[in-house]
Amino acid sequence: MKTIELAGIVAAPFLPMLPDESIDWASLTPYLAWIAAQRPTAIAMNMDASEGPALDRDEQLAVLHASSAAIGGACPLFSGLIAGSTRDAVRWGRELAAAGAAGLAVFPPFPTFLGNPVPSEMIYRYHKAIADGVGLPLVAFQFPKAFGPDFPPDTLARLATIPEVVGLKEASFDTTKTVETIAAAKALPRKLGILTGSDTFICEAMVMGCDGALIGFAGTATRELIDMHRAVVAKDFVRAFALWDRLGPLARHCWRAPIRDYRPRMKEVLKLQGLIAHATVRAPQLGVDDAERAEIRRLAEFAGLLDAPALRAVGD
Repeated sequence: MKTIELAGIVAAPFLPMLPDESIDWASLTPYLAWIAAQRPTAIAMNMDASEGPALDRDEQLAVLHASSAAIGGACPLFSGLIAGSTRDAVRWGRELAAAGAAGLAVFPPFPTFLGNPVPSEMIYRYHKAIADGVGLPLVAFQFPKAFGPDFPPDTLARLATIPEVVGLKEASFDTTKTVETIAAAKALPRKLGILTGSDTFICEAMVMGCDGALIGFAGTATRELIDMHRAVVAKDFVRAFALWDRLGPLARHCWRAPIRDYRPRMKEVLKLQGLIAHATVRAPQLGVDDAERAEIRRLAEFAGLLDAPALRAVGD
């Protein structure tokens, strides 16, 4: 297994789609090349941000092949692993590895892992089977407590005994849980990278001790989040929060309740930036209305993300 240090900014880009809800390959390639050129720690596709749960499996494999070509080795390519059973997760993980994934972000197998508490033994066995059966670096995924699974200190300690588990996406959207998870990770006998997945308080989570972020918001403000992380590491908190003061209002708007609407909101941002051609999302997800579109534009302008678009979407 190739060693991957899980720290810094792992971007979880959004998947551009055409008006007929098919994948917009012409936009995907330059969009991912733009992100990769900014040198994030890694890029993660087939995540919720890139509509992984809404994609057919042949589409997920095609996304990995296209993403690998677009990234061109500039950074590692991770894939979300979404499965409903342990047996299926191992089989599907092997296919994702063969398609070019350098690591896997392991989604909980819903509905089995729905709600809390989820038995520590169940969580351990699921990740251990994937580790043994696939052999890639794994990132576990902590969801909001209402959905599960919640990784208490004893569960995190069990996961840390699996060499392939290199870190945790801490997406509880709960500051108290984030602090608890950071403290539990510090007490482990080996390093696990704790990356925030809580887009509403990215800077605060890193100041509290997260090693970085595995985050959908890095699908737009990639360079700014990389700079913000560097400032936190250097303990230049004035600079870090100066960046976040601009970016935070947009992130908090896009990830406000109902949180399921963050994808269409963020695709509107990317369309405004000229990074994708359309803001299409796959049904049954709905798009945004005109009033929200205007507010997104206002917040994106305030964030400085529309000052100088880095590229124009294909076909514009």
